[in-house]
Amino acid sequence: RSEISTKSKHLKVLDLRLSDAGIYTCEYSSHPVSILLHVFQLTISLDGHFLPKEVPELTLMQNSSQTLPNLNITLFNSNSNIVRPELLQDKSPQKYTLKLKQLETTDSGTWKCRILSDSPLINQDIPFDVKVLGFQNPHFERKYATVDSSVILSWRLNFQKIKWKKGLTGQLYWKQQGTATTHELLDFNATAQGQLHDTKKSRSFQFEISESKHESTIEVKLPKVHFDHSGQYQCQLAYNGRNTQSEIELVVMKVSANHVGPLPRGAQMTLTCQVSSPLPSNAHLHWERVNGTEMDIKKSKQHEVKVEVNVSAAGLWNCVLMEDNDRKISLNYTVEEAPVWISYVVTGASIGGSILVFGLVFISGINWHRRRLRAKRMSRARQYILENKTCQCQQ
Repeated sequence: RSEISTKSKHLKVLDLRLSDAGIYTCEYSSHPVSILLHVFQLTISLDGHFLPKEVPELTLMQNSSQTLPNLNITLFNSNSNIVRPELLQDKSPQKYTLKLKQLETTDSGTWKCRILSDSPLINQDIPFDVKVLGFQNPHFERKYATVDSSVILSWRLNFQKIKWKKGLTGQLYWKQQGTATTHELLDFNATAQGQLHDTKKSRSFQFEISESKHESTIEVKLPKVHFDHSGQYQCQLAYNGRNTQSEIELVVMKVSANHVGPLPRGAQMTLTCQVSSPLPSNAHLHWERVNGTEMDIKKSKQHEVKVEVNVSAAGLWNCVLMEDNDRKISLNYTVEEAPVWISYVVTGASIGGSILVFGLVFISGINWHRRRLRAKRMSRARQYILENKTCQCQQ
């Protein structure tokens, strides 16, 4: 494991080990020169390959032929920020064991362990790699959609970004809102060469696998959202018997009315706006009339899943889901005004069934009387013609 340069007489030791520590002496023309070799060994648990929320441990060993110094150790993460680990045991001159905090995917990169000592004078930086395999998405995300719209749900993996050289597998599950049964929508795997493959598993659930997605992304499209498509979409990633996950909750909005068709004059209908699951405390629903006033706004109470508004006139109404001051989604409902004759019929119906029947009979009687008068006039005209009489039209 060693070689000597014939020109410079340098000694090169390969694959350095703790046992290589000691005093090395070079003798040349009766002039010995000695060098003390102090060896450090830094190891990280799980070979530096982690999933989110896992806690790494660092072990620093030192060896020397002289008395081992007490070391001052400082850790820097991939952003060059100081990390303060926990010392698992009373430090000994030979071995230091450090416990870090839970990792996130953003912690991936090259870290640095700085070793300082006054006697002997040591100022040594040891770089080491930390790779955290996972999703670039948040751990939990809420997404909103309206009925009959299309929505894309996607999870972006970081295995290519951190140059993960090992195989991994995963699945995408869906659990409908309010049920405990989970359905597997697809499974996927990535090779050590960084190629991602996904396979559709569900035939009953109507969704599409996007062909134009990023090469490290799991993505599904719901081309026409139904109200019962709401629920939790959970993407799981597995590696070496451990797993991590990222979840998207899909909240679906729909609007409806208790009266189908145009609104007769003098009548009233109730518009209902509803979402599929309870909203967070910073979100609410409200109806608003387009080009209306503040009096036309009706808000839901905290955590309510629906809001109703009574409408007595035609117009365009809009239901909005607000999160803080951000309009997430909205859905319109147009209230049309019924023709006048329908309003008359409705008004008659409100007065009473018997009066309505009388009115219809009376109208039918008038029409019958008019037909009789018209028939009589036609009969007289024919009689005048037969008697060679003339008829002068009024100008």
